[in-house]
Order: sequence, then C-alpha cells, then structure tokens
Amino acid sequence: MTKEDMINDNQNLLIESERCFVRPFIESDLDAFMLYRNDLEWMKFQGFKGLARKDYEEALLKQPVVENGIQLAIIRKTDQTLVGDIFLKKEANTYWIGYTISPLVKRQGYAFEMVNTVIHWVKKQGEFKIKASVALENRASIQLLEKVGFVLLEKEDDEFIYFMPHNLVE
Repeated sequence: MTKEDMINDNQNLLIESERCFVRPFIESDLDAFMLYRNDLEWMKFQGFKGLARKDYEEALLKQPVVENGIQLAIIRKTDQTLVGDIFLKKEANTYWIGYTISPLVKRQGYAFEMVNTVIHWVKKQGEFKIKASVALENRASIQLLEKVGFVLLEKEDDEFIYFMPHNLVE
C-alpha cells in the first residue's frame, strides 16, 4: 500500500487506502448497500442483513460513535462506488473490526486492502488490541484474517475470535 491517510475530526472519520476511502454512510449509499446486505446467500455469515430500508437508515445514517460500534462505507475512488463496508467498535483497549465486500467486486483485493488500512489506522490511535470474530464456516474470511496476520485466539459459540499480535502491526 503506497498511500495511507486518516482524518479524524470530531467523529468525521476518514480512512484512506490506495484505491478506496472509508467514511460514514450517506443516504445515497443505501440502495447499493441493500443490494448486497439483502442478498441472503452472500450474507449467510453476517448478522446485519435482510432489513428494510428504514431500519438501515436508522442504523447507518446516525452520527457515528466508534464506542457504540459503527458501520462505515468503503468507497472506490475512481468512480465513487460503494464496494463494501467496515465495522469498527472500540471497547476499552480493544478495537473490533469487521468487513463485508459487495459480491460485484469480490476477489479483487478490496477486503485485504481495507483490513490492512484499518489495522494501520488503529495503530495510529494508540496502544490498542485488534480483534475480529468470524463464523466457523466462513473459510474466505478466515483465510483473509490469517493472510493479514491475525492469529486464532479462541472458539466462542459459533465463531472464532482472532487477534492481531502487536509485533505484526508495523
């Protein structure tokens, strides 16, 4: 990744990679978001899915507060297209991350790029642990987490909990 930048001005959160940037959702993102979030086969491992537009509006268009957990839009720079979303939640000394990429752009490296970018952004915030949970059957997500350096911590109910060792966050 050649370009990383972050702007965090009073909850106006922007995380940027070479091809994409992450920002709070806006109303015009909702149709594209609903296309993949309401594709129940694509979203079989996700919990936040299959909702009505009003429910997504209430969840996504409020003022983001990372301590409550926030869903952020991943926007491709070249055409301003929503390609996925990132979840961030800050709990004490830990950031939890999650991610979803639209099936229209699957296997193009967007999840890998953005997870790496978020890891580096978290490191800039201070001394925080980074964790992610993943469904036991979600092989693609497990492989991605391991590829970026996450290590399996434990199995909890129907999920694996992964963490990022501090020495791998450069």
